[in-house]
Amino acid sequence: MTLAINPSYELYECNGQSFCSSRQVAETFGKRHDHVLVSIQQAIDETASFAPEFSGANFIKTTYRGRGKNYPQYLLTKDGFTYVTMKFTGEKAAQFRVAYIKRFNDMESFIKNMLTARMEFPEFAEAVMDAHEEPKSYHYSNECDMINRIVLGVPAKAVRERYGLPKGASIRPCLDKRQIEAIVALQRADIGLLAVVPEFGKRREVLTGMYQRRLLRC
Repeated sequence: MTLAINPSYELYECNGQSFCSSRQVAETFGKRHDHVLVSIQQAIDETASFAPEFSGANFIKTTYRGRGKNYPQYLLTKDGFTYVTMKFTGEKAAQFRVAYIKRFNDMESFIKNMLTARMEFPEFAEAVMDAHEEPKSYHYSNECDMINRIVLGVPAKAVRERYGLPKGASIRPCLDKRQIEAIVALQRADIGLLAVVPEFGKRREVLTGMYQRRLLRC
């Protein structure tokens, strides 16, 4: 199971779904991790008779590495998190629960935008290739880096180095919602510009102006 943690929401993402870990639950609510594991197992046992699919979809058993050993933990979806923590009582627990649910909702919106960007990439790549009589792979990477520089201030390579990502890995899980939305918007705009504005520098100028106006609206 390949997981990436988003730095803005501190939630994990896998296959288009967001998760928090049982360790995060323990830390947030001030509980021992082994006690949280017991609460999760109780939730699994409780739902086994009337909704066996619930536990399979919302509680994923995995491990984490610590002090040279592997230890058990669970990954929880928003529904799994809500089911387990609804039994944690007190005003402080309620505040934590509401804050975490908002974080899940924000992360889900982020993932939706990220998936939209991924789906549009083939169209963007095709537009880049169509804009050149003899298209080369660097035409595509140059166009992507132009947009990354406008929004992030650095190319994708610098982002990968910052987060220790391997060459070619997607940088999107490391970006926040605002950055993702801006990149998606500029890619959409660039698809049209590639057809009518052949000069790279002119496209960069137009897209930079669009991004600056976008910042003023925020």
